[in-house]
Amino acid sequence: MSECRIGVFGAGVVGLTTALELQQRIRNARVTVIADNFKEDTTSDRAAGIFSPATYFSGPTPEVSQEWINYSYNFYKELQNELGIGIRDLSGYVLSNRCYTETRNKYLETLLPVYRSVDGEELASIPTGDWKYASYLTTLLIECRQYQPWAMKRIRSNGGEIVSGKINSFSEVENFGKFDVVMNCTGLGARVLCNDKKLLPIRGQVFKVDAPWLDKFYYGGSDTYIIPGIWAATLGGTRNFNSWDTSVSRYDSACIWDKCTRIVPRLAKAPVLAEAVGLRPYRPIVRVEPEIINGLKVVHNYGHGGYGVTSAPGTAHTATSYAIDLLRGTSSKL
Repeated sequence: MSECRIGVFGAGVVGLTTALELQQRIRNARVTVIADNFKEDTTSDRAAGIFSPATYFSGPTPEVSQEWINYSYNFYKELQNELGIGIRDLSGYVLSNRCYTETRNKYLETLLPVYRSVDGEELASIPTGDWKYASYLTTLLIECRQYQPWAMKRIRSNGGEIVSGKINSFSEVENFGKFDVVMNCTGLGARVLCNDKKLLPIRGQVFKVDAPWLDKFYYGGSDTYIIPGIWAATLGGTRNFNSWDTSVSRYDSACIWDKCTRIVPRLAKAPVLAEAVGLRPYRPIVRVEPEIINGLKVVHNYGHGGYGVTSAPGTAHTATSYAIDLLRGTSSKL
């Protein structure tokens, strides 16, 4: 394959990971990442970064969904020992007072090195001590505040470019050059760019607190989570469908604080470093597919909801395969 130019629109965890995958698998590709938000201005930067997909996370089929999760986990494990990348093992509990099945995760039970039920003395030892059901697991933490700058540096060191810009229609792509293939990793921006009404924001609000002593994560029922981080612990959260409100709600703050400090009472004395709101780009089925738009070869990769960190390497792998097919003129998906 001769030299080709590929434009990646979007610089969140999905866009940057897609750019890395392209560089790895298409050796003669000149990759340019174009975005209007970088690093701390992306939704990914606000993410807790725990590798834990919801059971409702969905690709086109259950088999593809599991493949994405498996590939992503192995991708991060291979990078785990690199300095400054922000990936480490993290263990903790998924808790419920209603039924044991709420603590299980079909994507993770056969993938992770540790995933087991909890009962007896161990269940009673969990800080509040009044949970009826729990599972204990060891997964990964991917700190985007470190991973995203690392990915940008790696992209540049591989010969790629990162430039500031934004498109509102695919006819504007030529403003940034002539590309053989364009990767659409624009997250919520795809709602306008693709006129995709299936793509909706899910508003999430969290606290970032200083709790270096916290060594386990806790999921305590619907949208209540406590996740240790490298620079701060994340306490959440909210899941407001189709809400575009990016302001901090005092009502949500009070609810989050109350629920989280009930699970781990010691957190009541943890200094608050920040409160943050992010809009997760949710689509019932994550869109990863090729399309020809007025002669322009495009591969879509968006709609990951709150699970972009968890699934980005997997969807990037599939998206790159589609890009290779388009470059070769052999795509069977069109």
